[in-house]
Amino acid sequence: MAADSFLVELGVEELPPSAIDDLSDAFAEGLSRRLAEADIVHGEVTAYGSPRRLAVRVEALADKQPDREVERRGPALAAAFKDGQPTKAAEGFARSCGVSVDQLIHLETDKGTWLGYREQQQGEATTALLPGIVEKAIAGLPVPKNMRWGASRIEFSRPAHWLVMLYGDRVVEASALGLSSGRTTRGHRYHAPDPIELAHADDYLAALEQAWVLADRQLRRERIREQVLAEAEVQDATAVIDESLLVEVSGLVEWPVALTGSFDERFLEVPAECLISSMKANQKYFHLLDAQGRLKPQFITVANIDSPSPELVIQGNEKVIRPRLADAAFFYDTDRQRPLADRIGGLSSVVFQQKLGTLADKAHRSAAVAAFIAGRIDGEVAQARRAAELAKCDLVTEMVQEFPELQGIMGRYYASHDGEPAEVAQALEEQYLPRFAGDAIPQTPTGLALALADRLDTLTGIFGIGQRPSGTKDPFALRRAAIGVLNILIKGELDLDLRELLELAAAQHQELPYAEGLVDEMLSYMLDRFRAWGRDEGIEAEVYLAVRARPVTKPLDFARRLHAVHGFARREEAAALAAANKRVSNILSKQGDDVSAEVDPGLLQEAAEKALAEALASCQDRVAPLFAESRYSDALDVLATLRQPVDTFFDEVMVMADDEAVKRNRLALLASLQALFLEVADIAELQH
Repeated sequence: MAADSFLVELGVEELPPSAIDDLSDAFAEGLSRRLAEADIVHGEVTAYGSPRRLAVRVEALADKQPDREVERRGPALAAAFKDGQPTKAAEGFARSCGVSVDQLIHLETDKGTWLGYREQQQGEATTALLPGIVEKAIAGLPVPKNMRWGASRIEFSRPAHWLVMLYGDRVVEASALGLSSGRTTRGHRYHAPDPIELAHADDYLAALEQAWVLADRQLRRERIREQVLAEAEVQDATAVIDESLLVEVSGLVEWPVALTGSFDERFLEVPAECLISSMKANQKYFHLLDAQGRLKPQFITVANIDSPSPELVIQGNEKVIRPRLADAAFFYDTDRQRPLADRIGGLSSVVFQQKLGTLADKAHRSAAVAAFIAGRIDGEVAQARRAAELAKCDLVTEMVQEFPELQGIMGRYYASHDGEPAEVAQALEEQYLPRFAGDAIPQTPTGLALALADRLDTLTGIFGIGQRPSGTKDPFALRRAAIGVLNILIKGELDLDLRELLELAAAQHQELPYAEGLVDEMLSYMLDRFRAWGRDEGIEAEVYLAVRARPVTKPLDFARRLHAVHGFARREEAAALAAANKRVSNILSKQGDDVSAEVDPGLLQEAAEKALAEALASCQDRVAPLFAESRYSDALDVLATLRQPVDTFFDEVMVMADDEAVKRNRLALLASLQALFLEVADIAELQH
């Protein structure tokens, strides 16, 4: 079976830069999936994409489907013959197969014997199948927003202008989006506007690079990175390369050329975050830092043209950025003319959620919770309350309304300018931490209190009005908020009871339609987040289930138990003790609640039960202080020594003795064993 490379390229007008990666990957995935469905063997599939093209190259694509044996089943044998002669059913089946009845075979199945027919079916040529495969792959692309062009009713993300489909050096005749396939592609819009004839599918990347186009997304991205770093080195500066900005910029250019521009130093009086946001959001510039990590009055832009007069391109960018930075300076100056506290009243006109009131209502609720938490973690209660009152005030400033990503950051700047306590100002920024998995948590007690209070208010409020997140929808990011609470409590080593916090937060809401059972539901929901939290920590689901089986409501304590059981599960004794605990659990569950944990030494008869009782008593004395200090790993190390006496007990002792008193005493012994382990977790759950 022969094979060759296959190339498909869809040429379009400039695509949305943020959509190129998704569209390109989906194009490759769609082709791969449909080739697999058609049983066509192939090698590596590579996706390419730039502002003006989506392309996929398939290596070593077989020229045809493999031949295969096709089996058809006809009527049951009993219905196929009567008195030794074929019936109309048998004859009809034979005709449909193009053979005579005597050429049919018998197929034996578990449901009886049937007439059947086997034939070798020739595989179809790949070139005959590719048009339909490509058309379906294009139709299945996740286009963010369709548009029409000209008089056609065809829709796509942007007007489509050419379609290349080459199998080796041959054009695959096909059509899609109103285009007929060929071998003609286009290079750079300005540097190489003339048509380019591709002789072979393998010529694609080289031919385009000669025409000033880097179609390989990763190569183009790294070329930008190299150029930006080189430009920064010339300026004796450090370029800050935000990966998301790098992806976006690479989606704007086909032939990147990095250039350095500058702006007036007077703008450096504006907070650096404001200038950076303006440069990134509006102009897609990379900013530069000096040796001390301070913002330099320079930027790096990436042009889509290698201009013979780069100074003119730089001047144009400098001209464009000047009014942008002037706007940021104006917003900053205007905002500082009013103290942040003066904006508290304005929060009453900003709705947080229709059923939960305004941002002023949220601030009032959060203040009470933050003050309580601050008191529990040795923070300043008054500062926590003040921080909660000011927390959302920067949302109504000019700067944050223009650059929403600066919320919290501008609150810190404005609060510091107003002379608020340093920790209050810091907390206004810290309230949004952690923003994502692995992010830092607040470093100040006031920031910790505010970050917790704000999330708890949102969680109880949204759940309380019945808008729980579903499998696919979580518009208020409640999962992230819940995991944020857990991370703050754990990483901050805050020994706070989640039930108590939820009860307090829920009590601040004047009216919640689903208030009944809310705290229990919320507690369960948040503790369930430990499954994902544990997975991120490399902790198995069985370990999570073992701890979750216990009524633990302090996240810090929950996490300590998770790590302890995770370590215990790797011990040699773990499997045997988990199996024993499972056995104990099954035995005790059949006895109902009428099992005492008090063991009568006088009723111990067998050597093995006496040895177990002695080992249990010794362990109880040793682990009691460890449990008191939440040293669960150390406690489980002690309990691991019970493996041998437990194994011997089950090997040599009949628990369900004829003597009722002896039986109940042995059950009490097992209950004592179970109770010891349950101080940490239900390790019976470790049994796979």
